[in-house]
Amino acid sequence: MKGLYIILVTILIASCQNQSKEDINKAKQASIDSMKIEINKQRIIDSMKTEMAKIKEEQKIESQKVVVVHQNDGTATATTTKKKGWSATAKGAVIGAGVGAATGAIVSKKKGEGAIIGGLAGAALGTGTGAVIDSKNKKE
Repeated sequence: MKGLYIILVTILIASCQNQSKEDINKAKQASIDSMKIEINKQRIIDSMKTEMAKIKEEQKIESQKVVVVHQNDGTATATTTKKKGWSATAKGAVIGAGVGAATGAIVSKKKGEGAIIGGLAGAALGTGTGAVIDSKNKKE
């Protein structure tokens, strides 16, 4: 009988050790997965920042353009072009990010994560919607 108890205790200890190794591997994989998700989020944020910088640079260049008109009497007058403003794509991205972040923070139990995920999703949807509006405006 003692031998049976010793075998059962040995099996129990061995199974507990295997279980802890599995738990450690699961925890490692979960950590790796969460880091991959954060890296992808950061890539999206960086690409949005790059696009916004391009838009600002284009707007700056547009606002600095000067048109010189020569008249027949030999005088020249300079007129500046009207500032164009934001495109529908940029407006959609900003509005979508704001609404998405607010909604994500309200709905999620983890407020920070909810705001980030909601902001990214909202920005993506807003950008898409704005791009559709821009393409319709170009056709007209």
